[in-house]
Amino acid sequence: MSEEVMKEQTGEYGASQIQILEGLEAVRKRPGMYIGTTSARGLHHLVYEIVDNSVDEALAGFCKNIDVVINPDNSVTVTDDGRGIPVGIHPKAGIPAVEVVFTVLHAGGKFGGGGYKVSGGLHGVGASVVNALSEWLEVEIYHDGSIYKQRYERGAVMGPLTVIGPCKKGKSGTSVTFKPDPLVFEETIFDFETLKTRLRETAFLTKDLHITLKDTREGQEKEQTFHYEGGIQEFVTYLNRGKTPLYDKVIYIDGTLNGVYVEVAFQHNDGYNESTYSFVNNIITPEGGMHLTGFKNATTKCFNDYARKQKILKDSADNLTGDDIREGMTAIISVKIEDPQFEGQTKQKLGNSEARTAVESIVGEKLVYFLEQNPRVAKATIDKALLAQRARENARKARENTRRASALDNFGLPGKLADCSNKDPKQCEIFIVEGDSAGGSAKTARNREFQAILPLRGKILNVEKAREEKIYANAEIKTMITAFGTGILKNFDISKLRYDKIIIMTDADVDGAHIGTLMMTFLYRFMPELIREGHVYLAQPPLYKVEKNKKVWYAYSDDQLNKILTEIGRDSGNRIQRYKGLGEMDADQLWETTMDPARRVLRKVQIDEEAEQELDLTFTILMGDKVEPRREFIEANARFVKNLDV
Repeated sequence: MSEEVMKEQTGEYGASQIQILEGLEAVRKRPGMYIGTTSARGLHHLVYEIVDNSVDEALAGFCKNIDVVINPDNSVTVTDDGRGIPVGIHPKAGIPAVEVVFTVLHAGGKFGGGGYKVSGGLHGVGASVVNALSEWLEVEIYHDGSIYKQRYERGAVMGPLTVIGPCKKGKSGTSVTFKPDPLVFEETIFDFETLKTRLRETAFLTKDLHITLKDTREGQEKEQTFHYEGGIQEFVTYLNRGKTPLYDKVIYIDGTLNGVYVEVAFQHNDGYNESTYSFVNNIITPEGGMHLTGFKNATTKCFNDYARKQKILKDSADNLTGDDIREGMTAIISVKIEDPQFEGQTKQKLGNSEARTAVESIVGEKLVYFLEQNPRVAKATIDKALLAQRARENARKARENTRRASALDNFGLPGKLADCSNKDPKQCEIFIVEGDSAGGSAKTARNREFQAILPLRGKILNVEKAREEKIYANAEIKTMITAFGTGILKNFDISKLRYDKIIIMTDADVDGAHIGTLMMTFLYRFMPELIREGHVYLAQPPLYKVEKNKKVWYAYSDDQLNKILTEIGRDSGNRIQRYKGLGEMDADQLWETTMDPARRVLRKVQIDEEAEQELDLTFTILMGDKVEPRREFIEANARFVKNLDV
């Protein structure tokens, strides 16, 4: 017996235990390292990676059209009219360049070889990762009058690159068709709406590009084209469509400094929320970075300088803060940079200091001229900022008053809160319930060791239409803030969170849905980190109780009810009760169906950072003042609503 085998049998760590993963094996072994997740989000990311390669051609000036087709077998085809992936033999690899692109990690035209000045995607691993995670992938290239084709299966080359026929003279481009591997992904069904959101965003950010999305699956046939000559100006208009702008024209600034191309568009509205999104080479940076810092510095300085010059502000002590100036602002900051440096593989934050310098300089210079030439716009914006400044001071006083009152009231905890006995936040959870009736049942049903109950009376304030000072004046919201312990907005501190799970538990009817939406609006606008860090859940009380021969079943959907009835038989002996409120359940039923960690169904609330502007827009449309966008939204999405009581 060898020494290495003996070591393995005794549990020792030997050289033979070091694995070497060849080629794309590493991707299939640890897909999450390359696409983040194997859930629906990761599935759709495969499409984005192939599309990003086509967009790189557009950014380089060689592509005008991208077509994305969801095929009947749920494979996807992405076709562009760019230059086409090179088909010649790679001098080092000794195989066609296209084969290198699809089978070798970190291979492509994005590493200083002159292929692209700017590019997005996963650091050059996009095409090969998609190939590795696909059941099969086929690439066709239109080049020099011929059509070249190669097929791969789970990353393996299935044959040589072959000419399969001629193409029209002058035609060029690439077509990639792939089918996600069901052995890798939790689900392999593409969602048209999810793809639409990302592709629309891409078209906004690349003004000369046409992108067409087509669904050819039976019963789901639809097609939509995205093309915006106004680019990010139209993006701002789109995001502001549920709001009332302070001025008609979107402010647009662009320019290049030290190789960094800067595009900025923004417009203020009469709301109170800031909606600022930053991009680098068309890839969103959810945590901002240097380009966003440059924008904030420039706008804060320009508006303050203008206000002092016009004698609106007397001295620096009266300075407007950046938050004051950006209240009600919708902004897009987009930079194109040759060698972007990101913090982390997921490209959350841009680290290039030259991006900050470029944005700050270009915006600072051109915004000054704009304000001087558009005094009405400047005055409207500064007047709004002054109101925000006064509201901020009032909110500060309200916070201080809340703290003073809390210090004298049971160590700061609200009287209606039925707290749990465990003091370790990681072990605790709090149920937010509507009304005293449901609150009473929940208090009786709960496990007092780790479950706290906070009943609320009626519908809370719609915070979409309120500043911070009104938040502190609302008793129900103030109670939640105190119970959670984190504070809100700039004073938010997640380390002070008193419960690991915040569970919204409302009735399964229209009023319950509305209360839940108001709650979610508050959390998203004033405590978004609670959602981002995975602390917010929606309880799922059952819709039906089925009794037969002294046995009981609970159904959480119509489909589940039908399944139960099919199993037990559909006859007159079935007693079916439709729950409309938590108050209809006794404590034992509420515990058994909705609160018992071993049996309950919870839905975690999550934010898709890649589509956060769509989420922001949805809240604005549903909870804002404008009726027409809300009516359009309801008409477009009514078919997705289930179990609606009227």
